Amino acid sequence: MKRLLILLSVLWVGQAVAENNAAGSAGYQKWQKECSSCHVAYPPHMLSSENWRELMGKLDKHFNSNAALEAKDTRLIRDFLLRFAGSGPKYTSASLRISETPWFVREHRIISESEWKLPEVKTRSNCTACHGKKVLGD
Repeated sequence: MKRLLILLSVLWVGQAVAENNAAGSAGYQKWQKECSSCHVAYPPHMLSSENWRELMGKLDKHFNSNAALEAKDTRLIRDFLLRFAGSGPKYTSASLRISETPWFVREHRIISESEWKLPEVKTRSNCTACHGKKVLGD
């Protein structure tokens, strides 16, 4: 009886992990497609789950743009972002801007205002201008 319970537990956990990976893959694909259609698909760990939840709840007012998606797509992306969100205060931003998180500010403190304004950079949210796609997970 004990062996049977152990076997069933292992099978159940294996199935749960497989389902989570499949859902994560669908969420990952949808996140890449939808988010990178307008900007860099920022890695989930760059904001806290609270920030992602709030951001995904206001897609119709996404930084002065309407980025609303179908409910199913929003759910897939939100679940993916929440599953892999950063934790702790260094990834939390009151404004929801990754460039205003304590981590980002600390990591980029040596960059001068004039460098941010270079034509090839333009804005703090243009990560690929300095880092390229590889740093962001492509």
